Amino acid sequence: MPYHHTAIAVAMLLISCSKQEVPPDNTGTHQPPATVNYRQEMRNFIQEISAWARTQQPSFIVVAQNGSELLSASGKPTDTAASAYVKALNGIGREELLYGYNNNDNASTPTNEKNLWLSFCKMGAASGLKVMTTDYCTTPEKMADSYRTNNSYGFISFAATKRQLNNIPAGSPYQENVGNINTLADAKNFLYYINMDNTGEQFVAAVKATNYDVLVIDAFSPEGTPWPKATINALKVKQNGAKRLVLAYMSIGQAEQYRWYWKSDWKKNPPAWMEKHDPYWDGSYYVRYWMTDWKNLIYGNANAYTQKILDAGFDGTYLDPEDGSAYWEEH
Repeated sequence: MPYHHTAIAVAMLLISCSKQEVPPDNTGTHQPPATVNYRQEMRNFIQEISAWARTQQPSFIVVAQNGSELLSASGKPTDTAASAYVKALNGIGREELLYGYNNNDNASTPTNEKNLWLSFCKMGAASGLKVMTTDYCTTPEKMADSYRTNNSYGFISFAATKRQLNNIPAGSPYQENVGNINTLADAKNFLYYINMDNTGEQFVAAVKATNYDVLVIDAFSPEGTPWPKATINALKVKQNGAKRLVLAYMSIGQAEQYRWYWKSDWKKNPPAWMEKHDPYWDGSYYVRYWMTDWKNLIYGNANAYTQKILDAGFDGTYLDPEDGSAYWEEH
């Protein structure tokens, strides 16, 4: 669930991160600094998730969606990439590069914004990262243009016909192929399908009947339970019999009230890490992602989100909304 903000001035993305006063951590053991570098804290968070997961599964794939400016320490696409951050990743995701700007399906992204994002995407690609773009468009002409243009940049893409990402578009995947997908670098296309309006059984049957190289699905079934490992292993086989990768969507910049960790009294008595509700996504709340108690829900222990992903047998994770740092810079 991306943080869809109104148009951020390009200059805002090019300046270094602002620093704001934040409340103290509520763990009793860790006191954050009086100021927070929001971009660096997000980089640190993702690096920590990646390192922790790879101690158990060295080949664990990490893709970070949006927050393109995190690729360089200065936030400028003309500077060198942040090496430690890049090493923690296998790919980057970018929504609305061409279509769907500012929550408006089919709307073309303004040239200045597109060029800025494109510069960062190219930086990621030059650093060895797979670039996965998602455009929101419904007309055949715009969908075809999205696939063709992204492919010309060397990116793999998904033209989403529904903003909720709750369907499989009609037709075969763009650049459908019969090859085995052993690494993210092998992929020629992907399916982004995280909001399931059917049962787990129906969802699995529908996805198994496709030849997408990579699946980005929710870490939990429509019933809210972890996927059985046998199910994820079955999804790793395309309809044509070739191997594919399955990535688990995980929100690290927002808390979601339908997750297992949610406590019913948080709306009245929120933890120190919880911020206000996201008006674009029902049931989602911005978080102070640099706080230890929030991090403990995401990684580092047997009941953490990332551990549930590992236990289910996913090949990796697709992190969102990484551009939660932009929210804090504006508030």
